[in-house]
Amino acid sequence: MNDRQPNLGCSEITPLMCNSTQDQDFIVLENIKYFTSTADLERVDMETCKQACLNNCSCKAAFFHYFSDVSSGKCYLPSELFTMTSIDQFKIVGNASAFIKVQYIPMSTSQNPTPIPKRENRVAKVVGLTTGSSMFLLTVIVGSIMFTLHRKKNSELEEEYLDRLPEMPTRFSYKELKIATENFSKKLGQGGFGSVFEGTLLKMVRRLHIHHVNLVRLRGYCAWKSQRLLVYDFMCNGSLDRWIYRGDLGRVLEWECKKKIVLDIARGLAYLHEECRQKIIHLDIKPQNILLDSNFTAKVSDFGLSKLVDRNQSQVMTTIKGTPGYIAPEWWSSFITDKVDVYSFGVLLLEILYGRKVFDRSLPEESWHLLFVFQNFWEEGEIKQVDNARRSNEC
Repeated sequence: MNDRQPNLGCSEITPLMCNSTQDQDFIVLENIKYFTSTADLERVDMETCKQACLNNCSCKAAFFHYFSDVSSGKCYLPSELFTMTSIDQFKIVGNASAFIKVQYIPMSTSQNPTPIPKRENRVAKVVGLTTGSSMFLLTVIVGSIMFTLHRKKNSELEEEYLDRLPEMPTRFSYKELKIATENFSKKLGQGGFGSVFEGTLLKMVRRLHIHHVNLVRLRGYCAWKSQRLLVYDFMCNGSLDRWIYRGDLGRVLEWECKKKIVLDIARGLAYLHEECRQKIIHLDIKPQNILLDSNFTAKVSDFGLSKLVDRNQSQVMTTIKGTPGYIAPEWWSSFITDKVDVYSFGVLLLEILYGRKVFDRSLPEESWHLLFVFQNFWEEGEIKQVDNARRSNEC
C-alpha cells in the first residue's frame, strides 16, 4: 500500500496447512513482480509453475514471468511473502503474474446457518436504525483516532526496520546532520535528486565491508519523517567538469593526470558491470557525476538512476534516462545493456581529450555537437587536430 509504511497491506487470515493442500487455491494478480532475482524454475509454463508451488508446502506464492513464449518462462517460489511490485505493462518487456496461495476452510452442511424468520416490527426498526446510526458515528470517530495513531506508529516502525538490515552504514539523526552542515548553509551544488551540502562530522563512522576505490564511499544515512539524507566522503577537488573545460584555464590538468582519471573511471565502471553479484548499470555517466579527491583519484558517484540487472540477463527494457548528449543511441529501442555506460564514458573521454563540452551553442553551428566535430575530423583525415587541441589544453 505504501513503500514508506512496510507493515501495511494484506496478511493471511487462514494459515497454510501442509496436510490440507486439496483446499488450497491461488489469488491471481496481473502485472505484479517480486523482488527476488534468481528464478527457482526456468523455461517452464505457467501451470507447471503453479503446480510446483502447490506441491511445495513452504511455498507462499508463485510468480511467473515470460517474454514472448508463455511456455518458456521463469518461475519464482518464495517461502516468505513481503512487498510485491506493481509494474507498467507498457514499459517493461514480457508479462508478469502473481499467484498467492490461500487456504480455504471447508464448510459442512451441518454448519449452515439457521434461517432467521422474517417479522415486521416498526418499533424494532426505528430502535435499530437509531442505534445503528449512533454506532456508525462512534465507529467513524474511533476509526479516525486509530488511523492517526496507526500512521504515527508505522512511521516509527519504518525507521526501526532500517536499523535491522544487515551491513547497513551508520545511521545519523537529522539533528546531527543539521549541526554538521551548519543548518545546511554550505550548498555545494544541486542534482536531479536533491541538493549537496558540505559538513563536518565529529563522530566516527564505521566502514562497509566492501568498497571500491573508484566509487564514492557512502558513510551513512538519515531517515527522519519525510527527510531522506545520504552522507558521503567529501571530495575536496569537486566534480570533473570543473577541471576539463578550457573555459577555466586556472584549473586545466596535465595529460598524465587526465589519463589517470580516465583509467579510474574505467575501473569503477568495470567493477559495477563485471564484479558485483548483480550488474549495476549507472545510466548517468557524465563529468558532473565524477568526483575527485585530494589526490585527483576519480570516483563514480550519483547512483540515482542506476539499475540492477541479473548477470544472466543479456538486456533490459526501461524508459529513457540520463543526460542529453551522453545517452546511447540504443536507448531509442528501449532495450539497453551495460554498453550504454560505455557510450557515455566514450563521450566523456572525448570531452577530456578536446577540453570542451559535448554540446556548446557558443561555438559556430557546425561545431555545436562534439561528436560531429570528431566525425568531420575523421572523414577529412584531420584527426591529428584533436591531438593538437589536446596539447594546447595542457599546462
